[in-house]
Amino acid sequence: MCDSKHQTDWLTLVQNAEKTALLKNGIMKVHYKMPNGQEMVEEYSPETNVLLRRAWRKQGLKEESHWEVELGDAEPQFQKLETIGIVESNSSPYVTKRLTKSNIEWRIRNLPYDENVYRVTANQEDDCIVISTTNKKYYKKLEVPELQRVNLRPCQSNIKFTHKFKTLIITYEKPKEVLELEAAVLKELKSVKTVKDTDLDCKTS
Repeated sequence: MCDSKHQTDWLTLVQNAEKTALLKNGIMKVHYKMPNGQEMVEEYSPETNVLLRRAWRKQGLKEESHWEVELGDAEPQFQKLETIGIVESNSSPYVTKRLTKSNIEWRIRNLPYDENVYRVTANQEDDCIVISTTNKKYYKKLEVPELQRVNLRPCQSNIKFTHKFKTLIITYEKPKEVLELEAAVLKELKSVKTVKDTDLDCKTS
């Protein structure tokens, strides 16, 4: 059984933040200014209400290079060493993360080993998911902030993985607490007035 550990009131943080929303190119972008001065940007699909991207900027850091991407593929302005680390070569393993309605998913590309070499385990002591290989060629810890925000530790029973085309695909089934928090955040965002990109164009002279 998975037990609680962290005490983070994510919903209160979202509710107390200054929020603006923009609908552009079929994506709803929400900008948050937190009471502690941090900024967060989220991108949602209006059709599915699934979160596509989340990025953070710490208080006092105004350069684009200091955005940290938590979720989603990095856009060109986010592709800095501070956010994605030093890329040694195009063949080095790298991680991308996305959400679906029911799962959290990571894809680790450029891993050529057979599927039976990988071990994907829930590490409750460190509150993360650990990827290792029996040939000792790869090791990675994946934090799961979605679980931390609802005071849960990762559970082994929620983890599945497969390997194909040199990509290790790890899925973690969202527990009901995560689904309930996502629904509460979406309900909160419905109260935010959304500006369409065409409205901004009309105001520009």
